[in-house]
Amino acid sequence: MNEAIRVLKERRSVRQYTQKPIPREILEDIVDCARLAPSANNVQPWVFVVVTEEEGKKELARLATWGKFIADAAACVAVFCEKDNNHAVEDGSAATENIMLAAKAYGIGSCWVAGYRRPYSEEVRQFLGVPEKYELISLVPLGYADKTPNPPKKPLSEVLKWEKYE
Repeated sequence: MNEAIRVLKERRSVRQYTQKPIPREILEDIVDCARLAPSANNVQPWVFVVVTEEEGKKELARLATWGKFIADAAACVAVFCEKDNNHAVEDGSAATENIMLAAKAYGIGSCWVAGYRRPYSEEVRQFLGVPEKYELISLVPLGYADKTPNPPKKPLSEVLKWEKYE
């Protein structure tokens, strides 16, 4: 199987991590993959903040309602896009997906923690010192998986329709 297809088919949301740190050059390459994501009109409206220090991860975990496991990750990537961009959600989502796929290719687990227009979004932006012109799209904790869940996925026959929905 093609390596890219394998990564797409095997990626799962990981919420339990070992204590093994991720080398900085790997984190940089993962974010570089995010930087290369498609964006509407090639505007590239994003900025990424990588948090590896324990106190920073703990604060992000405290702020993010459904992201308490961020504290246990080796790193967390916060994805921001320019507020005035008409495609901020789409562009930031493409970058987020690239982060998760690149992490999987390195054998690193990840999980998408919602950030767009959540009650904690502004607090996260302020905590990370990101300028007001940006808004949070997602938080992506990264770490070597302690446990990788494998929930069932719907079969292709249930979700694929040809020509029309019938």
